[in-house]
Amino acid sequence: MLVGRDDDIASMRAYFDRAAVRGGAVLLVGEAGVGKTAMLDEFAAGEVERGATVLRAAGVQFEAEVGYSALNQLLFPLGDDMAGLNEAHRNALRCALGFDIGPVPDRLVVSNAALLWLRSVAAETPLLLVIDDVQWVDRASAQALGFIARRLVGSPIRFVAACRPDERGFFQNGGLTELNLAPLRADAARTLVEQTFPELAPAVRQRLLIEAAGNPLALLELPAAFDGDQRTDFTTLPAVLTLSERLQEIFAARVRTLPERCRLMMLLAALGGTTATTRLQTAAGDICDLDDLVPAREKRLLQVSGGRLTFRHPLIGAAVVAASTDRQRRWAHGVLAEVADSPERQARHLAASTVGPDADVAAKLETSARALLRQGDAIGAVAALTRSAELSPSLADRGRRLAEAAYIGADAGGELATATRLLDNARRTGSLGTHSLPAAAAAAHLLINSDGDVRTAHRLLAAAIEAGDHRFDAEQPVLVEALHNLLLISWWVGTEQAWQTFHGLLGRLTPEPPPVLRVTAAVFPDPARATPTDIADLDALIDTIDTDDEDPTRLIRIGTAAVFPDRLPRLRFSERRLVRQSREGKGPARRHLGALMHLSIDSFQGGRWDEASETADEGLTVCGQHGLRFFHWYFQFVHALVAAGRGEVKAARQLTDGMASWATAHQAGGVPPFAFQARALGDIGAGDYEAAYQSAARVSPPGQLLPYRPTALWSALDLIEACMHTGRAAEGVAHARAMRDAGLADISPRLSMLTSAAAALTAEDPGMFETAISVPGADQWPFDLARIRLAYGERLRRNRDIRTAREQLTIAHDALAAIGAVPWRERAASELRATGMTRQSTPDAGSPLTPQEREIAELAGAGLTNKQIGQRLFISHRTVGDHLYKIFPKLGITSRAALRDALTAYDERG
Repeated sequence: MLVGRDDDIASMRAYFDRAAVRGGAVLLVGEAGVGKTAMLDEFAAGEVERGATVLRAAGVQFEAEVGYSALNQLLFPLGDDMAGLNEAHRNALRCALGFDIGPVPDRLVVSNAALLWLRSVAAETPLLLVIDDVQWVDRASAQALGFIARRLVGSPIRFVAACRPDERGFFQNGGLTELNLAPLRADAARTLVEQTFPELAPAVRQRLLIEAAGNPLALLELPAAFDGDQRTDFTTLPAVLTLSERLQEIFAARVRTLPERCRLMMLLAALGGTTATTRLQTAAGDICDLDDLVPAREKRLLQVSGGRLTFRHPLIGAAVVAASTDRQRRWAHGVLAEVADSPERQARHLAASTVGPDADVAAKLETSARALLRQGDAIGAVAALTRSAELSPSLADRGRRLAEAAYIGADAGGELATATRLLDNARRTGSLGTHSLPAAAAAAHLLINSDGDVRTAHRLLAAAIEAGDHRFDAEQPVLVEALHNLLLISWWVGTEQAWQTFHGLLGRLTPEPPPVLRVTAAVFPDPARATPTDIADLDALIDTIDTDDEDPTRLIRIGTAAVFPDRLPRLRFSERRLVRQSREGKGPARRHLGALMHLSIDSFQGGRWDEASETADEGLTVCGQHGLRFFHWYFQFVHALVAAGRGEVKAARQLTDGMASWATAHQAGGVPPFAFQARALGDIGAGDYEAAYQSAARVSPPGQLLPYRPTALWSALDLIEACMHTGRAAEGVAHARAMRDAGLADISPRLSMLTSAAAALTAEDPGMFETAISVPGADQWPFDLARIRLAYGERLRRNRDIRTAREQLTIAHDALAAIGAVPWRERAASELRATGMTRQSTPDAGSPLTPQEREIAELAGAGLTNKQIGQRLFISHRTVGDHLYKIFPKLGITSRAALRDALTAYDERG
């Protein structure tokens, strides 16, 4: 299956469908290995299905001097019966093709004869002429084929040829339409690699994608040189990937013929990466200089612009390195270290130029690893620490650095196979103590993502912190990291005892915990008991975030503290930026997941439910790519919320049941309250208030906001609404009082709105509803606000204030319809009817379809299932269902069977 070329194939077909007017020849132009032959094969297969006969030829280097050899390849399948030609044309063509022996025919006569013969054959069956590697076609054939290609206007003959952009050979393509075949897009390249090499570890796959730069041949050939470890552990990959024989033929052969000084200057550029040309010149000294690059520039192998030297393709640089000797590479790294523009670059070059242990270089690499981690390059940090360990003369330093590399790989990088190997290597040094913090933290992460349970991980890490020789010094980065990890694991365990253990260890830090750790520990696990000072400190931390260049780990940890106090909108820009970087392979996998979790929650609470679903889908994909099975529940929770909000009770129940059973198996007691919260929401939407009460009460009992149960803030209004509908008014009043007494209104505008709404639901006087909907910024949370307006409208209608009731119910109805909250929208419509007013339950009928909605509608109308559509468009089947839910009312239909006719009517409308 050809990947990522649907648009290119469609462009070729569209061109030929118009060829009766514009001509019937296309020249496909692309770099070596970009997939021209595969494109020709795919297009030819399609033409055969449409009834055409395909004639093919390909230029061959060793036949480039044999006259008419390519034309012979092309026409040979037609045999030698040229009855449709006159004697002069027949004799000339037979001699040219080698069927007869005679005088050398005139090339123009041969060209005309070939064209006439093809037209006579095409009178019986449409023809497709396919010429690959035009740059190697012999001169005589190239002239004849060019002649034919320019004379196909309006004929049933189609002509497709392929060549490289800078190698056209003898083929004269004047007047022909050119189609430039670009490298694969990033998503298509990733799909090709994942389908062909599913066993590659994420970081290995990312390295491959970067090195291949969308070249399909490179994507398929480079992994062939990987051994078993290199496929699963990125730290075992060489600095420059080994080229296969085919890639050597394409790239290395173009380098070997260059002068030595030119190759040495190119070697500096290849190993120097983005090093400025002025620094490269300084590094070169008298050995070579920039003027030596002229032969390479003439061959279009590289270019200089903006003070930087770049290769036309990354594998040209790899070929340069492959053609160099070990001594030349060590020289290059050594001189590049002298001109490096950052300590990290200098350390990397020093390490590459060093043979044997070197404590100084190892220390510099360790320092550079910490800088790389702050910049979000967890993979680079692991690689630097691993090389630092290799250069460490001391076994103790070697074991410590390997353990820390394992921890970073498991925690931030999401490279579990690499982390496992590094941790094993660290232990084999025999230098790790029984309570090494990096080793314990790495082991805890590996445990929770396998079949282990979170309580064991908690005990393992807490014991290592307790017994460590760090003296609880808050200036010890390893200790602080361990406590951050223990905080999250305590949340997953979800017991008061786990949190008491954490806070006991945290309290021993001297002189005091660092700000991010202190605030997160105070606000995240128990926001109902956070002090005003804690909340103010959180706001101050958010103010310090650098929106252009924030440390991803720090950003996500502040975001974690921001979840329950409703500060996620303030981090939206920075976390979206982190997600974009991570998609490009520039961000740590675990931080990517953290940002996706925060953004999906923010999207749900902000009424952007399609966005919430798509973000959750991405989170599940990232989990799958990195083997981070533990974190699936994060995104199942978001999908459960969206399903509950849309009234898809069965789907919500399946998701929450799955979360609860998984949590039981892994002793993750902090997970079920999330499941119960989503379940309660779905039950309220379905009108099953007794079930909603039972679920919400399991999050936190009426009248209490349990300690270390932050989801109690999210489910509080659901519990009160369920109480008021099941004859438990006293319990509802008690819970509203608990919200008020906890001071939730002081934490955020949203919690202020919900606290006022709780008071209004449990009071006879509806005045508190006005207080709730008047909270400044309440429209940031449209679902909550619309639900409060709906409850307000219901109370007003019962109090016979019909005019005001209609006003509130109308606003609520339209907001709920826009969000897609079907049960609440229908409830609002029912209430409006009770006031004597009707409201269209599908206010978006007749609205235009978005491009993606149109594509999904066409595929569904063609009979594809949601799963098949999702696979084709690279989205989940749930997202397809979400789109169809909105498409049906826009088209005025209620089933898939009506889609095709509805789309026809839609097109006729406009």
